Amino acid sequence: MSIDILMPALSPTMEEGTLAKWHVKVGDTVKAGDVIAEIETDKATMEVEAVDEGVIGAILVDAGTENVKVNALIAKLAGEGESPAPAPKAEAPKAAAAAPAPAAAPVAAPTPAAAPAPVAADGSRVLASPLARRLASTAGLDLKAIKGTGPRGRVVKADVEAAKSGAPAAKAAPTAAAAAPAAAEPRKVQSLEQMGIPAGSYDLVPLDGMRKTIARRLTESFRDVPHFPLTIDIELDGLLTARAKINSLLEGQGVKVSVNDIVIKAAAVALKRVPEANASYTPEGIAMHKHADIAVAVAIDGGLITPIIRAAETKGLAQISAEMKDLAARAKAKKLKPEEFQGGTFSVSNLGMFGIKAFSSIINEPQGAIMSVGAGEQRPVVKNGQLAVATVMTVTLTCDHRVVDGAVGARFLAAFKPLIEEPLTLIV
Repeated sequence: MSIDILMPALSPTMEEGTLAKWHVKVGDTVKAGDVIAEIETDKATMEVEAVDEGVIGAILVDAGTENVKVNALIAKLAGEGESPAPAPKAEAPKAAAAAPAPAAAPVAAPTPAAAPAPVAADGSRVLASPLARRLASTAGLDLKAIKGTGPRGRVVKADVEAAKSGAPAAKAAPTAAAAAPAAAEPRKVQSLEQMGIPAGSYDLVPLDGMRKTIARRLTESFRDVPHFPLTIDIELDGLLTARAKINSLLEGQGVKVSVNDIVIKAAAVALKRVPEANASYTPEGIAMHKHADIAVAVAIDGGLITPIIRAAETKGLAQISAEMKDLAARAKAKKLKPEEFQGGTFSVSNLGMFGIKAFSSIINEPQGAIMSVGAGEQRPVVKNGQLAVATVMTVTLTCDHRVVDGAVGARFLAAFKPLIEEPLTLIV
């Protein structure tokens, strides 16, 4: 019996992607873990690994095909006794074929992973998706002890998460359509012509996957999350002096600490001092995060992405600077792995380099808050009753009121401010 190879969901928000390249052809023998294709999503270009052993019996979607829906059949492995043979190509999906499934119903599907497939005591291979293998390895769980609920007993993400919590896993959803709730009727939008803008007076740039995802997620966040801003001014002269000293010590090591690197570190330390701000709302309760995983907004062609500095409170400024430089470069090249831009606990968006004085960001769900950092500029200030000049930046914290109340947000900013104004406090 042949084995279907489906279009994987390489991120929770992925609904469709471009099958950029095949690394195999009909007749090739593959084993679990072999790279078989490259998929372009709204966020990155990623390699896809085989989850079964066998011979490629048919390739049903050509390389370069766009708008391939998650869980669409893209290839087949020949069954025992079957010979590879050309199969009819699947019709290339059309961009406007159907309304996409809501992002709230991601499908458990193969995700690139480096962990090898585990082997049971009798020598047989344990069936598990690459994502499940990676999650089990990270959590220190034995895959052989986890009961799989996926196709043919395969261990999937839900099984590993259930094993971590000690609860039985729900049956894995067979398809995206079965798992997704009924889509709400889309709001009717007037055309530009109906709004008085004549045809031919503008050029229409089609929406790509990234822009569609940004539009949907931020609309949902702005509409559904009860949010409010808190704004303070912070003096930067002490930070700028300390940064100059730090960079003189790092001279020759290929690392140059930026103001944003210090902001990331200070935010992480402040979150540990005010843990209630390092939290997420869930219907089951408030998730209190154990580490400050700081997501940093990076502008790329066509949109933005938020690579994450994991456990930033445990890292020095030089390490944060090196990691941020690497993540930003790979983000702009669309080479980030899903785990490098998914799952942060708090976000930082800095537009100071563009001269923006102050702004409020939209919350990046499910995080409880996002901090917007403006430009440092010389402003008149009053010190000891006397007028003086200081370098000041404005910071705005946007809070999810379901989890971060006004007092909690204010305590976070009260902890963050002295860490910026006197960076030596970052090490005490």
